Amino acid sequence: MLNLSFRNAFAVLALSIVAVFTSSAHAESREALERSSRAALNALTTQNAIAKELSAKAAAILVFPSVKKAGFMVGGQYGEGVLWRGDKASAFYNTGGASFGFQAGAQEYGYAMFFMTEASINALNVAQGFEVGVGPSVVLIDQGMANSMTTTTMQKDIYAIIFSQKGLMAGIGIQGNKITKINK
Repeated sequence: MLNLSFRNAFAVLALSIVAVFTSSAHAESREALERSSRAALNALTTQNAIAKELSAKAAAILVFPSVKKAGFMVGGQYGEGVLWRGDKASAFYNTGGASFGFQAGAQEYGYAMFFMTEASINALNVAQGFEVGVGPSVVLIDQGMANSMTTTTMQKDIYAIIFSQKGLMAGIGIQGNKITKINK
């Protein structure tokens, strides 16, 4: 009985991970990625006052318009994004990660990282990318925090805002995420 349950769990896991990474195999062209990234950033700054304020002050903004995440016990996530310096796309990155623990589901979301200093931008290219949680300080802004932030309280290297969440992913576990520069 336990062996059968393990096989079912493994089958669901395999299908989830295949779904996440198969969709990433059909990555957008450079032009399509720039369009979807720009549209996501415009929508975010229109709907979120903190994002608009951060956008005006940021040295660069890295926008991942669509990150897909799925898993059952073991999971994975992947997405591609554009680093904007003003109105110019200056580089392209992917974000990928793996997780392990009590978790199940599938989710799609976007996120934007507002780099407030040149040093924080430079950290992206150190050691072929960086792992979120290692290096410059990253502050994740949720709706409640956004309501209490002001320009005087915004003093960190990087602010990240998650947007356009669809699906459901729940669980507790260990997760790693790495952002790496790619050629488009």
